Amino acid sequence: MAGSITLTMIKPLAVQKGFTGPILAKIAEGGFKIIAMKYTRLSVNQARKFYEVHKDRPFYDSLVNSMTSGPIVAAILEKENAVQAWRDYIGATNPANAAPGTIRALYGTSLEANAVHGSDSDENAIIEGDFFFSKMERF
Repeated sequence: MAGSITLTMIKPLAVQKGFTGPILAKIAEGGFKIIAMKYTRLSVNQARKFYEVHKDRPFYDSLVNSMTSGPIVAAILEKENAVQAWRDYIGATNPANAAPGTIRALYGTSLEANAVHGSDSDENAIIEGDFFFSKMERF
C-alpha cells in the first residue's frame, strides 16, 4: 500500500522570486494537507547530508550550493498515495519538460532551479520528513 506522506521543499530561488504563496495555494488546490511546515535555511553540512544519495553525481556540489543560497520552505504533505500524487502534480524535474499547469512548469526556471523538491519513494518520504521535523512538529 502506498504511503500517505511526502516531503516537499520550496527551493531558494522560488522563495526569492516570491513564489512561496502561489506554491502553497497550489498545494491546497491539489488536495494536499500540510501537516508540518517551516521556513528555514540549510547549512552546507545539512544540504550535503540531505542530498548524500547524489554525492557521486556530477551535479552534487552545484545542488548543494543552490540549496544553501537562501531560505527554503520545507513541508510534509499528506494525501493518499502522496509521493506519486505529488510527483505527478509538480511535473518533470526539468521545467522545460513539465506538463503545463504543473508547479515546475509554472515556477521552475531550470533543471537545478525547478522550484520544489518531491520525495522519490515512500521510504525516502519518511526519512526526509524526519530530517526536518520532530513528531511534535507534525499536526
